[in-house]
Amino acid sequence: MKATIYHNPVCGTSRKTLGILQGQGVEVQVRQYLKDPPSKEELRRLYERAGIGPREGLRSKERLAEDLDLLTGAVSDEAILDAMVENPILINRPLVETEKGVRLCRPQDKVLEIL
Repeated sequence: MKATIYHNPVCGTSRKTLGILQGQGVEVQVRQYLKDPPSKEELRRLYERAGIGPREGLRSKERLAEDLDLLTGAVSDEAILDAMVENPILINRPLVETEKGVRLCRPQDKVLEIL
């Protein structure tokens, strides 16, 4: 099986998720999304496959999300996606994609749902 992980190596949950994938013998493509951010269309596709909206994919703990006023109900999904593309730190991680689907792996064991 192959998987792509949208990974931040300084994030403990992201490192644990990568470890699960490697431990399961998955061929993993690691995409450090802070260095190589996904496009708006990629994010939209990933969230659709995961069955979540951009608001659920937003890293709301990030101070920038509050500074950009993204945490209120009046903000559109498009505005959230635009902010994520402009500031990839706002993308909650790790996102993992396999042929079986996409999961925001918080907690890291959610990756098992798509293996």
